[in-house]
Amino acid sequence: CDGDHWGPHCSSRCQCKNGALCNPITGACHCAAGFRGWRCEERCEQGTYGNDCHQRCQCQNGATCDHVTGECRCPPGYTGAFCEDLCPPGKHGPQCEQRCPCQNGGVCHHVTGECSCPSGWLGTVCGQPCPEGRFGKNCSQECQCHNGGTCDATTGQCHCSPGYTGERCQDECPVGTYGVRCAETCQCVNGGKCYHVSGSCLCEAGFAGDRCEARLCPEGLYGIKCDKWCPCHLDNTHSCHPMSGECACKPGWSGLYCNETCSPGFYGEACQQICSCQNGADCDSVTGKCTCAPGFKGIDCSTPCPLRTYGINCSSLCGCKNDAVCSPVDGSCTCKAGWHGVDCSISCPSGTWGFGCNLTCQCLNGGACNTLDGTCTCAPGWRGEKCEFPCQDGTYGLNCAERCDCSHADGCHPTTGHCRCLPGWSEKHAQVNFSEKNENMVKSPGS
Repeated sequence: CDGDHWGPHCSSRCQCKNGALCNPITGACHCAAGFRGWRCEERCEQGTYGNDCHQRCQCQNGATCDHVTGECRCPPGYTGAFCEDLCPPGKHGPQCEQRCPCQNGGVCHHVTGECSCPSGWLGTVCGQPCPEGRFGKNCSQECQCHNGGTCDATTGQCHCSPGYTGERCQDECPVGTYGVRCAETCQCVNGGKCYHVSGSCLCEAGFAGDRCEARLCPEGLYGIKCDKWCPCHLDNTHSCHPMSGECACKPGWSGLYCNETCSPGFYGEACQQICSCQNGADCDSVTGKCTCAPGFKGIDCSTPCPLRTYGINCSSLCGCKNDAVCSPVDGSCTCKAGWHGVDCSISCPSGTWGFGCNLTCQCLNGGACNTLDGTCTCAPGWRGEKCEFPCQDGTYGLNCAERCDCSHADGCHPTTGHCRCLPGWSEKHAQVNFSEKNENMVKSPGS
Protein backbone atom coordinates (compact mmCIF):
# COMPACT_ATOMS: atom_id res chain seq x y z
CA CYS A 1 0.00 0.00 0.00
CA ASP A 2 1.14 3.58 -0.45
CA GLY A 3 1.53 5.89 2.52
CA ASP A 4 -2.12 7.06 2.46
CA HIS A 5 -3.86 3.62 2.33
CA TRP A 6 -4.09 0.40 4.29
CA GLY A 7 -6.09 -2.86 4.62
CA PRO A 8 -7.13 -5.54 2.07
CA HIS A 9 -6.38 -4.42 -1.39
CA CYS A 10 -5.25 -1.13 0.23
CA SER A 11 -8.84 -0.07 0.07
CA SER A 12 -8.96 1.95 3.31
CA ARG A 13 -7.70 5.55 3.55
CA CYS A 14 -5.32 6.44 6.37
CA GLN A 15 -6.57 9.04 8.97
CA CYS A 16 -3.14 9.97 10.39
CA LYS A 17 -2.16 13.66 10.61
CA ASN A 18 0.95 15.79 11.08
CA GLY A 19 3.25 13.53 9.10
CA ALA A 20 2.44 10.40 11.08
CA LEU A 21 3.06 6.98 9.44
CA CYS A 22 0.09 4.67 8.80
CA ASN A 23 0.35 0.90 9.47
CA PRO A 24 -0.54 -0.73 6.11
CA ILE A 25 -2.21 -3.67 7.86
CA THR A 26 -4.05 -2.17 10.83
CA GLY A 27 -4.22 1.51 9.83
CA ALA A 28 -2.82 2.51 13.28
CA CYS A 29 -0.93 5.82 13.29
CA HIS A 30 2.74 6.07 14.39
CA CYS A 31 3.10 9.75 15.43
CA ALA A 32 6.05 11.94 14.44
CA ALA A 33 8.08 13.59 17.22
CA GLY A 34 6.06 16.30 19.01
CA PHE A 35 2.58 14.85 18.39
CA ARG A 36 0.17 12.51 20.15
CA GLY A 37 -3.36 11.15 19.94
CA TRP A 38 -5.11 8.35 17.99
CA ARG A 39 -4.67 10.22 14.75
CA CYS A 40 -1.61 12.26 15.95
CA GLU A 41 -3.78 15.31 15.75
CA GLU A 42 -2.59 16.85 19.08
CA ARG A 43 0.71 18.46 20.01
CA CYS A 44 2.64 17.29 23.09
CA GLU A 45 1.35 18.70 26.38
CA GLN A 46 3.05 21.87 27.69
CA GLY A 47 6.35 20.89 29.33
CA THR A 48 6.95 17.78 27.17
CA TYR A 49 8.39 17.18 23.72
CA GLY A 50 9.91 14.61 21.33
CA ASN A 51 8.96 11.02 20.37
CA ASP A 52 5.78 9.95 22.12
CA CYS A 53 6.13 13.25 24.14
CA HIS A 54 8.23 11.37 26.68
CA GLN A 55 10.93 14.04 27.20
CA ARG A 56 10.51 16.90 29.70
CA CYS A 57 11.34 20.52 28.81
CA GLN A 58 14.28 22.25 30.69
CA CYS A 59 13.23 25.86 30.05
CA GLN A 60 13.16 28.41 32.93
CA ASN A 61 11.65 31.83 33.71
CA GLY A 62 8.35 31.17 31.90
CA ALA A 63 9.96 30.23 28.58
CA THR A 64 8.02 27.95 26.16
CA CYS A 65 9.43 24.72 24.82
CA ASP A 66 9.28 23.56 21.15
CA HIS A 67 7.08 20.43 21.20
CA VAL A 68 9.25 18.71 18.60
CA THR A 69 12.89 19.63 19.46
CA GLY A 70 12.59 20.89 23.10
CA GLU A 71 14.26 24.17 22.11
CA CYS A 72 13.40 27.06 24.52
CA ARG A 73 11.73 30.24 23.32
CA CYS A 74 12.72 32.88 25.91
CA PRO A 75 10.31 35.60 27.07
CA PRO A 76 11.52 39.25 26.84
CA GLY A 77 14.43 39.98 29.19
CA TYR A 78 15.96 36.48 29.28
CA THR A 79 18.62 34.60 27.34
CA GLY A 80 20.61 31.37 27.41
CA ALA A 81 19.99 27.78 26.24
CA PHE A 82 17.38 27.32 28.96
CA CYS A 83 16.51 31.06 29.35
CA GLU A 84 18.28 30.97 32.70
CA ASP A 85 20.11 34.33 32.34
CA LEU A 86 18.97 37.95 32.43
CA CYS A 87 19.81 40.11 29.45
CA PRO A 88 23.42 41.38 29.66
CA PRO A 89 23.91 44.98 30.94
CA GLY A 90 22.85 47.53 28.36
CA LYS A 91 20.33 45.19 26.68
CA HIS A 92 16.64 44.37 27.23
CA GLY A 93 13.46 43.05 25.61
CA PRO A 94 12.79 40.09 23.23
CA GLN A 95 15.96 38.16 22.46
CA CYS A 96 17.77 40.91 24.42
CA GLU A 97 18.13 42.81 21.15
CA GLN A 98 17.09 46.26 22.34
CA ARG A 99 19.69 48.73 23.68
CA CYS A 100 19.10 50.40 27.05
CA PRO A 101 18.74 54.22 26.86
CA CYS A 102 19.82 54.96 30.47
CA GLN A 103 22.50 57.63 31.11
CA ASN A 104 24.72 58.66 34.05
CA GLY A 105 24.97 55.18 35.52
CA GLY A 106 21.25 54.40 35.35
CA VAL A 107 20.35 50.67 35.34
CA CYS A 108 17.94 49.34 32.72
CA HIS A 109 15.16 46.81 33.53
CA HIS A 110 15.95 43.66 31.60
CA VAL A 111 12.35 43.21 30.42
CA THR A 112 10.85 46.67 29.96
CA GLY A 113 13.99 48.77 29.51
CA GLU A 114 12.76 51.21 32.18
CA CYS A 115 15.65 53.13 33.82
CA SER A 116 16.42 53.02 37.56
CA CYS A 117 18.46 56.18 38.23
CA PRO A 118 21.35 56.47 40.73
CA SER A 119 21.34 59.09 43.49
CA GLY A 120 21.45 62.59 42.09
CA TRP A 121 19.66 61.90 38.80
CA LEU A 122 16.11 61.62 37.53
CA GLY A 123 14.12 61.51 34.27
CA THR A 124 13.10 58.77 31.84
CA VAL A 125 16.71 58.12 30.85
CA CYS A 126 18.38 59.60 34.01
CA GLY A 127 19.51 62.60 32.03
CA GLN A 128 18.48 65.30 34.49
CA PRO A 129 20.45 66.20 37.65
CA CYS A 130 18.54 66.84 40.86
CA PRO A 131 17.14 70.38 41.04
CA GLU A 132 18.95 72.76 43.39
CA GLY A 133 18.19 71.98 47.01
CA ARG A 134 17.44 68.28 46.43
CA PHE A 135 19.64 65.14 46.52
CA GLY A 136 19.62 61.36 46.82
CA LYS A 137 17.64 58.54 45.23
CA ASN A 138 14.92 60.01 42.99
CA CYS A 139 16.03 63.44 44.35
CA SER A 140 13.71 62.77 47.26
CA GLN A 141 15.80 64.37 50.04
CA GLU A 142 16.10 68.04 50.86
CA CYS A 143 19.52 69.71 51.25
CA GLN A 144 20.34 71.22 54.67
CA CYS A 145 23.15 73.62 53.66
CA HIS A 146 23.10 77.21 55.00
CA ASN A 147 24.66 80.54 54.03
CA GLY A 148 24.53 79.88 50.29
CA GLY A 149 26.19 76.46 50.46
CA THR A 150 25.41 74.01 47.67
CA CYS A 151 24.53 70.38 48.17
CA ASP A 152 26.13 67.37 46.46
CA ALA A 153 23.27 65.84 44.47
CA THR A 154 24.45 62.31 45.27
CA THR A 155 25.48 62.38 48.93
CA GLY A 156 23.90 65.59 50.21
CA GLN A 157 27.30 66.79 51.48
CA CYS A 158 27.49 70.59 51.65
CA HIS A 159 29.98 72.61 49.60
CA CYS A 160 30.20 75.85 51.54
CA SER A 161 30.41 79.27 49.98
CA PRO A 162 33.55 81.35 50.79
CA GLY A 163 33.72 82.39 54.44
CA TYR A 164 31.74 79.52 55.93
CA THR A 165 32.49 76.09 57.34
CA GLY A 166 30.85 73.26 59.28
CA GLU A 167 28.88 70.20 58.26
CA ARG A 168 25.98 72.40 57.12
CA CYS A 169 28.00 75.58 56.48
CA GLN A 170 26.48 77.03 59.62
CA ASP A 171 29.73 78.56 61.01
CA GLU A 172 31.81 81.52 59.92
CA CYS A 173 35.53 80.88 59.33
CA PRO A 174 37.61 80.85 62.54
CA VAL A 175 39.23 84.18 63.44
CA GLY A 176 42.33 84.72 61.33
CA THR A 177 41.11 82.74 58.30
CA TYR A 178 38.80 83.42 55.36
CA GLY A 179 37.72 82.28 51.88
CA VAL A 180 36.88 78.90 50.33
CA ARG A 181 37.12 76.15 52.99
CA CYS A 182 38.58 78.89 55.26
CA ALA A 183 41.96 77.99 53.74
CA GLU A 184 43.29 81.56 53.43
CA THR A 185 45.13 83.37 56.23
CA CYS A 186 44.15 86.93 57.15
CA GLN A 187 46.85 89.57 56.61
CA CYS A 188 45.42 92.37 58.76
CA VAL A 189 47.80 94.04 61.27
CA ASN A 190 47.47 96.55 64.09
CA GLY A 191 44.29 94.95 65.43
CA GLY A 192 42.42 95.13 62.10
CA LYS A 193 39.52 92.69 61.78
CA CYS A 194 39.43 90.37 58.78
CA TYR A 195 36.19 89.80 56.82
CA HIS A 196 35.64 86.04 56.79
CA VAL A 197 34.42 85.97 53.17
CA SER A 198 36.94 88.07 51.23
CA GLY A 199 39.72 88.68 53.76
CA SER A 200 39.41 92.47 53.49
CA CYS A 201 40.49 94.34 56.64
CA LEU A 202 38.35 96.56 58.86
CA CYS A 203 40.93 98.86 60.50
CA GLU A 204 40.86 100.23 64.02
CA ALA A 205 40.68 104.00 64.43
CA GLY A 206 44.06 105.52 63.69
CA PHE A 207 45.12 103.00 61.00
CA ALA A 208 44.53 102.72 57.27
CA GLY A 209 45.67 100.72 54.25
CA ASP A 210 44.70 97.35 52.72
CA ARG A 211 46.22 95.57 55.72
CA CYS A 212 45.79 98.44 58.23
CA GLU A 213 49.56 98.84 58.04
CA ALA A 214 49.57 102.63 57.74
CA ARG A 215 49.67 104.68 60.98
CA LEU A 216 47.73 107.93 60.51
CA CYS A 217 49.83 109.87 63.03
CA PRO A 218 53.59 110.37 62.50
CA GLU A 219 55.78 107.98 64.49
CA GLY A 220 56.06 109.02 68.14
CA LEU A 221 52.78 111.03 68.18
CA TYR A 222 49.18 110.10 68.90
CA GLY A 223 45.71 111.63 69.44
CA ILE A 224 42.89 112.93 67.27
CA LYS A 225 45.12 115.80 66.12
CA CYS A 226 48.34 113.78 66.41
CA ASP A 227 49.57 116.38 68.91
CA LYS A 228 50.54 114.14 71.87
CA TRP A 229 53.88 112.46 72.41
CA CYS A 230 53.85 108.70 72.93
CA PRO A 231 54.88 107.81 76.52
CA CYS A 232 56.44 104.45 75.57
CA HIS A 233 60.12 103.49 76.05
CA LEU A 234 60.95 103.39 72.36
CA ASP A 235 63.72 100.76 72.53
CA ASN A 236 61.32 98.29 74.11
CA THR A 237 58.23 99.17 72.06
CA HIS A 238 56.80 97.86 68.79
CA SER A 239 54.38 100.71 68.33
CA CYS A 240 52.32 103.37 70.03
CA HIS A 241 48.59 103.35 69.22
CA PRO A 242 47.87 106.48 67.13
CA MET A 243 44.58 107.21 68.91
CA SER A 244 44.98 106.03 72.52
CA GLY A 245 48.77 106.18 72.87
CA GLU A 246 48.74 102.59 74.27
CA CYS A 247 52.15 100.93 74.04
CA ALA A 248 52.60 97.58 72.24
CA CYS A 249 55.72 96.08 73.84
CA LYS A 250 58.43 94.02 72.17
CA PRO A 251 58.93 90.42 73.38
CA GLY A 252 60.44 90.37 76.86
CA TRP A 253 58.89 93.67 78.03
CA SER A 254 55.66 94.61 79.76
CA GLY A 255 54.03 97.44 81.70
CA LEU A 256 52.09 100.48 80.58
CA TYR A 257 55.17 102.05 79.03
CA CYS A 258 57.11 98.85 78.16
CA ASN A 259 59.66 99.68 80.86
CA GLU A 260 59.31 96.43 82.87
CA THR A 261 61.02 93.13 82.13
CA CYS A 262 59.03 89.91 82.29
CA SER A 263 58.38 88.43 85.71
CA PRO A 264 60.55 85.38 86.55
CA GLY A 265 59.20 82.30 84.77
CA PHE A 266 57.66 84.20 81.84
CA TYR A 267 58.93 85.46 78.49
CA GLY A 268 57.93 86.50 74.97
CA GLU A 269 55.16 88.65 73.54
CA ALA A 270 53.40 90.48 76.39
CA CYS A 271 55.32 88.15 78.75
CA GLN A 272 52.52 85.60 78.29
CA GLN A 273 54.62 82.51 77.57
CA ILE A 274 55.73 80.26 80.42
CA CYS A 275 59.41 79.33 80.70
CA SER A 276 60.23 75.60 80.62
CA CYS A 277 63.61 75.92 82.40
CA GLN A 278 64.20 73.67 85.43
CA ASN A 279 66.57 73.33 88.38
CA GLY A 280 67.05 77.04 89.00
CA ALA A 281 68.01 77.92 85.41
CA ASP A 282 67.64 81.48 84.08
CA CYS A 283 65.12 82.02 81.27
CA ASP A 284 65.76 84.60 78.53
CA SER A 285 62.84 87.04 78.73
CA VAL A 286 62.76 87.49 74.93
CA THR A 287 63.36 84.00 73.51
CA GLY A 288 62.74 81.75 76.53
CA LYS A 289 66.15 80.10 76.06
CA CYS A 290 67.47 78.50 79.26
CA THR A 291 70.84 79.29 80.87
CA CYS A 292 71.47 76.30 83.13
CA ALA A 293 72.70 76.57 86.71
CA PRO A 294 75.97 74.73 87.46
CA GLY A 295 75.40 70.99 87.63
CA PHE A 296 72.76 70.73 84.88
CA LYS A 297 72.52 70.77 81.10
CA GLY A 298 69.97 70.24 78.27
CA ILE A 299 67.49 72.48 76.47
CA ASP A 300 65.37 72.81 79.62
CA CYS A 301 68.25 72.09 82.07
CA SER A 302 66.56 68.91 83.26
CA THR A 303 69.61 66.66 82.80
CA PRO A 304 72.12 66.40 85.70
CA CYS A 305 75.82 66.44 84.86
CA PRO A 306 77.25 62.99 83.97
CA LEU A 307 79.49 61.29 86.55
CA ARG A 308 82.92 62.90 87.05
CA THR A 309 81.84 66.23 85.49
CA TYR A 310 80.57 69.42 87.11
CA GLY A 311 80.01 73.15 86.73
CA ILE A 312 78.48 75.34 84.02
CA ASN A 313 77.39 73.17 81.08
CA CYS A 314 79.09 70.25 82.90
CA SER A 315 82.32 71.33 81.21
CA SER A 316 84.74 70.69 84.12
CA LEU A 317 86.24 67.34 85.15
CA CYS A 318 86.15 66.20 88.78
CA GLY A 319 89.48 65.68 90.60
CA CYS A 320 88.24 63.57 93.52
CA LYS A 321 90.20 60.42 94.41
CA ASN A 322 89.59 57.18 96.31
CA ASP A 323 85.97 56.84 95.11
CA ALA A 324 84.93 60.17 96.65
CA VAL A 325 81.61 61.70 95.48
CA CYS A 326 82.03 64.80 93.32
CA SER A 327 79.46 67.63 93.55
CA PRO A 328 78.02 68.30 90.06
CA VAL A 329 77.60 71.95 91.06
CA ASP A 330 81.08 73.06 92.21
CA GLY A 331 83.20 69.88 91.98
CA SER A 332 83.78 69.71 95.75
CA CYS A 333 84.63 66.21 97.01
CA THR A 334 82.74 64.27 99.69
CA CYS A 335 85.33 61.79 100.97
CA LYS A 336 84.69 58.15 101.78
CA ALA A 337 85.41 57.01 105.33
CA GLY A 338 89.13 56.95 106.05
CA TRP A 339 90.14 59.81 103.73
CA HIS A 340 90.34 63.58 103.92
CA GLY A 341 91.79 66.53 102.05
CA VAL A 342 90.47 68.71 99.21
CA ASP A 343 90.63 65.82 96.73
CA CYS A 344 90.33 63.01 99.35
CA SER A 345 93.88 61.84 98.64
CA ILE A 346 95.11 61.89 102.30
CA SER A 347 94.54 58.93 104.61
CA CYS A 348 93.23 59.70 108.11
CA PRO A 349 96.04 60.65 110.62
CA SER A 350 97.05 58.01 113.10
CA GLY A 351 94.52 57.74 115.91
CA THR A 352 91.54 58.89 113.82
CA TRP A 353 89.07 57.18 111.48
CA GLY A 354 85.66 57.44 109.70
CA PHE A 355 84.01 60.20 107.63
CA GLY A 356 86.05 63.35 107.77
CA CYS A 357 88.50 61.50 110.08
CA ASN A 358 86.38 62.91 112.92
CA LEU A 359 86.30 59.78 115.11
CA THR A 360 89.01 58.88 117.64
CA CYS A 361 90.50 55.39 117.69
CA GLN A 362 89.81 53.38 120.87
CA CYS A 363 92.64 50.85 120.43
CA LEU A 364 94.89 50.31 123.53
CA ASN A 365 98.36 48.95 124.10
CA GLY A 366 99.76 50.01 120.74
CA GLY A 367 96.90 48.55 118.66
CA ALA A 368 96.49 49.95 115.13
CA CYS A 369 93.13 51.46 114.09
CA ASN A 370 91.43 50.80 110.68
CA THR A 371 90.76 54.24 109.15
CA LEU A 372 87.52 53.06 107.48
CA ASP A 373 85.60 51.37 110.31
CA GLY A 374 87.79 51.93 113.41
CA THR A 375 88.39 48.21 114.07
CA CYS A 376 91.59 47.44 116.02
CA THR A 377 94.56 45.34 114.87
CA CYS A 378 96.29 44.46 118.15
CA ALA A 379 100.04 44.55 118.73
CA PRO A 380 101.65 41.18 119.48
CA GLY A 381 100.70 39.97 122.96
CA TRP A 382 97.31 41.64 123.11
CA ARG A 383 93.73 40.72 122.26
CA GLY A 384 90.15 41.95 122.56
CA GLU A 385 87.96 44.44 120.66
CA LYS A 386 90.10 47.33 121.93
CA CYS A 387 93.29 45.27 122.56
CA GLU A 388 92.62 45.67 126.26
CA PHE A 389 93.51 42.08 127.25
CA PRO A 390 96.97 40.40 127.23
CA CYS A 391 97.30 36.98 125.63
CA GLN A 392 95.96 34.10 127.72
CA ASP A 393 98.46 31.98 129.63
CA GLY A 394 100.29 29.63 127.34
CA THR A 395 99.94 31.88 124.23
CA TYR A 396 101.84 34.84 122.86
CA GLY A 397 102.55 36.88 119.69
CA LEU A 398 100.36 38.37 116.96
CA ASN A 399 96.70 37.58 117.60
CA CYS A 400 97.99 35.38 120.48
CA ALA A 401 98.35 32.64 117.88
CA GLU A 402 101.69 31.23 119.14
CA ARG A 403 101.90 28.69 121.96
CA CYS A 404 104.51 29.00 124.73
CA ASP A 405 107.15 26.23 124.79
CA CYS A 406 108.48 26.43 128.35
CA SER A 407 109.22 23.98 131.20
CA HIS A 408 109.93 24.83 134.84
CA ALA A 409 108.48 28.23 134.10
CA ASP A 410 105.59 30.47 135.05
CA GLY A 411 104.35 30.90 131.47
CA CYS A 412 105.95 33.03 128.78
CA HIS A 413 106.09 36.69 127.84
CA PRO A 414 102.88 37.51 125.87
CA THR A 415 104.75 39.59 123.31
CA THR A 416 108.07 37.76 122.76
CA GLY A 417 107.30 34.30 124.04
CA HIS A 418 110.40 34.31 126.37
CA CYS A 419 109.93 31.90 129.24
CA ARG A 420 109.49 33.22 132.77
CA CYS A 421 111.70 30.62 134.58
CA LEU A 422 110.92 29.43 138.07
CA PRO A 423 113.53 30.18 140.74
CA GLY A 424 116.57 28.02 140.25
CA TRP A 425 116.03 27.68 136.46
CA SER A 426 117.27 29.72 133.53
CA GLU A 427 116.51 29.70 129.78
CA LYS A 428 118.93 27.75 127.65
CA HIS A 429 119.58 29.78 124.60
CA ALA A 430 120.89 27.03 122.43
CA GLN A 431 118.28 25.68 119.96
CA VAL A 432 117.00 22.21 120.90
CA ASN A 433 114.68 19.69 119.32
CA PHE A 434 111.12 19.37 120.53
CA SER A 435 111.97 15.95 121.95
CA GLU A 436 114.55 17.61 124.15
CA LYS A 437 112.34 20.34 125.50
CA ASN A 438 112.71 19.15 129.08
CA GLU A 439 116.38 20.09 128.75
CA ASN A 440 115.48 23.71 127.74
CA MET A 441 115.51 24.63 131.37
CA VAL A 442 118.66 23.83 133.42
CA LYS A 443 119.30 24.35 137.10
CA SER A 444 121.23 27.41 138.06
CA PRO A 445 124.65 26.86 139.69
CA GLY A 446 124.41 26.30 143.36
CA SER A 447 120.87 25.12 143.37
